Amino acid sequence: MLKLRYTGKVEIEKAHELGFCFGVRRAITIIEDVAREHGGIVTLGPIVHNQLVVARLAELGVKVVEGLDQVQHEIVAIPSHGIPLQLQSQIEARQLRTIDTTCPIVRNAQEATRKLAADGFRIIVFGDAHHPEVKGLLGWAGGNAVAATDASQVANLSIPHRLGILAQTTQSYPGFIEFINRVITILWPRIQELRIINTLCRETLKRQQAALELAERSELMIVVGGRNSANTRRLAEVCSTLVETHLIETAAEISAHWLVGKKHIGVTAGASTPDEAIEEVMLKLESLAGGD
Repeated sequence: MLKLRYTGKVEIEKAHELGFCFGVRRAITIIEDVAREHGGIVTLGPIVHNQLVVARLAELGVKVVEGLDQVQHEIVAIPSHGIPLQLQSQIEARQLRTIDTTCPIVRNAQEATRKLAADGFRIIVFGDAHHPEVKGLLGWAGGNAVAATDASQVANLSIPHRLGILAQTTQSYPGFIEFINRVITILWPRIQELRIINTLCRETLKRQQAALELAERSELMIVVGGRNSANTRRLAEVCSTLVETHLIETAAEISAHWLVGKKHIGVTAGASTPDEAIEEVMLKLESLAGGD
């Protein structure tokens, strides 16, 4: 697919890094293969945070459940953003066969969290406490971690002499750096040892940087992806600091008035956004711009 398209009056350009990342593509491939082999499978939550992908997988017999109590099959899939260690133990206790699609980057973050906790560190996860990945990381800490996106949230924590800080993999690099600096400022008098682990996903960072570069030369940015996708929301956040930005899940959400007076439109997409959704957005923008 072309990165830059012309309609005569308007340039429509895609970011040079967008759409499916390695971890998402890997997870979907695994689930598709298993679903075809077994005629269906259940997953503990959506495999990825994109409704179009979830709907397509449902056609192959992939059923999303929210808890282990809803699992009736002998095979259960772990989503790409992982699960808490306690839930993993419950699955093993029930002797269920697992298909683990946890992203390798998330798996590294889980292992880093487990090791910090084993070494006696109190852990702060820079991330959304309600996000499945972060819930999983907190679980791997054995109750010795908290999640926060604002350093002021940890000001009154009971902090031992050893503190570890890591991040939800889809957070932004500038945001993580700012968070670390503020935590150090607030808690430093109480800390004798500090360990910081960079668990940010490089693929996510590359997409954020590419989106920023495109936003700098655009008059409008369209971010395509699930509203429940953390990395997609982060793309919209970073772009909106520079230019008018709209987060959409499908091309049908594009409004013609967004394009009025715009000569250069940028398009990016979250790591769980399929190619066909991006292409539909490009075609819709071309149609609207050509008719301007």
